[in-house]
Parts: sequence; C-alpha cells; structure tokens
Amino acid sequence: MPGRGLILAIESSCDETAAAVVERGARTLSSVVASQIATHARYGGVVPELASREHLRAIVPVVRAALAQAGVTLAGLDAIAVTSGPGLAGALLVGITYAKALAFSTGLPLIAVNHLEGHIHAVLLNERESTPSPLRGDPDEQALALVVSGGHTHLYLARPTANTWHYQLIGRTLDDAAGEAYDKVAKLLGFGYPGGPIIDKLAPFGNPEAVRFTSPKMKGNALDFSFSGLKTAVLRWAEQHDMADEIAARRGMLHAGIDELRKATPQRTLDLLASFQHAVVRELLRHVAVSAEEIGAQSAIISGGVACNAGLRDAARTASLPYAVFFPTPGLSTDNAAMIAAAAFPKLARREFADFTLKAKASMSLA
Repeated sequence: MPGRGLILAIESSCDETAAAVVERGARTLSSVVASQIATHARYGGVVPELASREHLRAIVPVVRAALAQAGVTLAGLDAIAVTSGPGLAGALLVGITYAKALAFSTGLPLIAVNHLEGHIHAVLLNERESTPSPLRGDPDEQALALVVSGGHTHLYLARPTANTWHYQLIGRTLDDAAGEAYDKVAKLLGFGYPGGPIIDKLAPFGNPEAVRFTSPKMKGNALDFSFSGLKTAVLRWAEQHDMADEIAARRGMLHAGIDELRKATPQRTLDLLASFQHAVVRELLRHVAVSAEEIGAQSAIISGGVACNAGLRDAARTASLPYAVFFPTPGLSTDNAAMIAAAAFPKLARREFADFTLKAKASMSLA
C-alpha cells in the first residue's frame, strides 16, 4: 500500500457535517464535526431539507479544518472516503458529491462506506488508540455488534476474516429505533430536542422502579426490537395523570438547562423518565445477553448515539456479564467521520474502490 494509509473521510448522513483524517484505520489525526442541533431544535426533530442546506454551508470549511488539524494536504492523502448510506438522501448527496469532486480533482481513489459499519469501527478505532486497552477481551475477534441510535437499532454478528469484516443481521427494530423513542417521549413530555441526552441526565433523579413497563412480546424473531409500545405506554400514563399543564409549561423552556428543567419537573415525572430509561436499557441488554449466550460470543460492541447514554453504560458495566462489552468514547459514539475513515481502511488495503457513478442509498443495509 502506498503512503501512510491516510484517509480523508466525509460523513453527512443526517444532521452533522463531519470530516476526519485517520492513519491506517488506527490513529486519528483530526476529527471535525459541525452540529445542526440549534437549527433543528425548534422543530423537535431533524428537518431533511434544512439538514441538506446546512451540509452545503458547512462541508467546505469542515473539510479544510480537518486537513489543517491533521497537518496534511490533499496531495499527502491515499484515499477519500464517504458515507454512501443509510441516511437522509439529500444529506448523503452533499457529502458524496463533494467527495467525488475531491477524488476527481486529485486522482485519489474513492471509497464508499456504510454508516452502520462506521459505527462498529468506531469501537475498533477507539480500542486501537487505547494502549493498553482498559477493557477485557478483544473487539477484533468475532463479536456481537449492537448499533443503536436515533435511526437504527440493529444487532449483528460481526466476524473478521482475511482483512475484511462480515456481518450477519440477527435482530432489528420493527418500528421506532431506541434513540427515536427517546426523542419522541421527550417531545410528548415537553422536553427539548434531542431528547435522549435530556432524559439520560434527568433519569438519575427518579425511581426506575416507579412505573412498571412490560417487555414487548415479539412474534417471529425473538431478537427483534420494538419500542413503539413503550412510547405509547408513556403517552397513556401522561394522559391518565393529567400532565397537560406541566407539559405546556416545559414547552416554553426551549433553551433551559438541566437544572432549570429538573426544577420544572415534578418527582412523578422524574420517576417516569427513570422508568422509561430503565425499560429501554433492559431491552437492549437483554437482547445482547440472549444473543451472546446463543453464539458463545467473547465480546459485545455497543455503538451509535445511544451508546453515549450513561444509564446504558452503567448497566453494562455493573451487570457482571461473562463477556467483554466495548463502548466507543462519546465523541466516537455520535456521527463522526473518524469512524468512516476507520471502516474505509480495510477497503483501501483490498483496493475496493467506488467509481463516479456512486449514489446515495438512503435505505442501505449492512447484511
């Protein structure tokens, strides 16, 4: 392989414009992320048209910043990588178009990366950069991989073979993704966007056993997930407890901090939030535990935006599981380009390149 194995990666699948330079899939030289949270917060969720517009504004300065931080020029790179799906079609198209332009103008190879694979490689990158690793086991061996975010809740069997990775989908959400359920519950209770971090910060002030939510009864694949029933149960609880005035008051606190929100939230609502989080975490870890036992996994990878959740991390750490559980750092859990560069490196080694007919694939699968 020529050069240092330097890959400039671009990520624009949803509402964060990101670029990074990573060396040989194992050393991050730069990682720049431009968030759109302020743009979408007033609408309670991501507006696709606005996301595309913001990507157009941010992509050039973000890429320039990533190159400057890494101390490299385009001429010093070995490849350009870009997320090709899944995600919002218009948002993906911005990143793909710019990556194509860079590859064409420099003569560098273009590498297409699946966003979900990027989340898995976030953990691998994290562990390669940690010396010594603070965790037991080895994520480079066969592992379970749970990708859990606002748009995805997928459970894979991940196998490394001959400098590549193979994935087998063994469970997925049949309705709302876990992160989506967090955001929807936060919205219906009058909290801001994104709702997941708000619920996670308020949940420790509540009793997780106060409201008993039942686990969904799955037909067919027992390893599939469902969170829409839990969201509906929260709605019904709020209706039964006449929370309309309380919710309306919080909706006027768009820019309030956690301390202000806590003061504006009665104990029964804090208990509800804690119980909701407990139910989500229980379902996620239950599926991981059942799957790990069935296949004899030596480790589990949990990645994606919800992997930032302190409740999930604490529960995994204190569960005394017979296998290692790996989380990426918070910065590598949410959408970023370093994970895309890490996933692209094995493709560079195999010379698995895309051509200029590359298109955005909004519903792209990994397995």
